[in-house]
Amino acid sequence: MVRIAGIDYGTVRIGVAISDENQIIAGAHGVMPSKKSYEETANALLELLTPYRLGAIVLGMPYKLSGKASFMGDEVTHFAELLKKKTSIPIIFWDERLTSIQAERSLKESGMTRKKRSKIIDSVAAVILLQNYLDALSWKRDANLPDLS
Repeated sequence: MVRIAGIDYGTVRIGVAISDENQIIAGAHGVMPSKKSYEETANALLELLTPYRLGAIVLGMPYKLSGKASFMGDEVTHFAELLKKKTSIPIIFWDERLTSIQAERSLKESGMTRKKRSKIIDSVAAVILLQNYLDALSWKRDANLPDLS
């Protein structure tokens, strides 16, 4: 069995989530600070993921509510291209619209202070992103639909 990683890419912090081996549940793996360059960031991320046997990396694509790619989408695309040169693990773009808002709302409702929320929000957003992907993957399997990659 292989796991799937979920990545909420940011220029300051990167949220990381990992699925269980059955690819049903997403769990937080933490927040990694972005490095000075894309290359350093990609290397650090892949090193962080090394202990896991991954079948895919799901990378959040920040679309605008209109469905068009945002400015940050160019950053994510560039980062994905660099990752693809460094690993044979498939990179899958997944719509991350509203994941940060969902994460913020969930943490706020739990009574967490703003300072504490700011330290983990990217990881929670990565969990939401990955769980959305895993749920769609499960639905596709159950409905016998074509691959989502």
